[in-house]
Amino acid sequence: MSDPVVPLGPDGSRPARPLRRLAAPVGTLAAVTAAFAWVGAVDPNEPGHYPVCPLLHLTGLLCPACGGLRSAHAVAHGDLVTALGANAPAVAGYAAFALFWLVWLARAARGLPTAGPRPRPVHWWALGTLLLAFTVVRNLPFGAGLRP
Repeated sequence: MSDPVVPLGPDGSRPARPLRRLAAPVGTLAAVTAAFAWVGAVDPNEPGHYPVCPLLHLTGLLCPACGGLRSAHAVAHGDLVTALGANAPAVAGYAAFALFWLVWLARAARGLPTAGPRPRPVHWWALGTLLLAFTVVRNLPFGAGLRP
């Protein structure tokens, strides 16, 4: 019995098998799921489980990531309101990751190139500006609602 004829890809190579194409997105999901499971099981609201934010410890200022673990803990427990209160940009990051991961999985399953988003410098500057504004506002008296 002979092997079935497999059409060659545009570069002349054989396409990856379906399970092999899905290995990277599924492995990434497994790692992220394990991380969220750990943070869901080990409560960051109780002192001593995680290191203290160095910026908060040394200066008393909240960094843009402060509250991120508490936010992940709340997401792991399905409490979106608490997650948004702990760190809204982190929740937006979780949602963006989920969207990009779904696109990655769908493209990998169809055998399409799986290059991720390619932000331009203006996108990075905009994100940095938003995070800087978030950081400044959450450290001012009127931004108390943005504190974890």
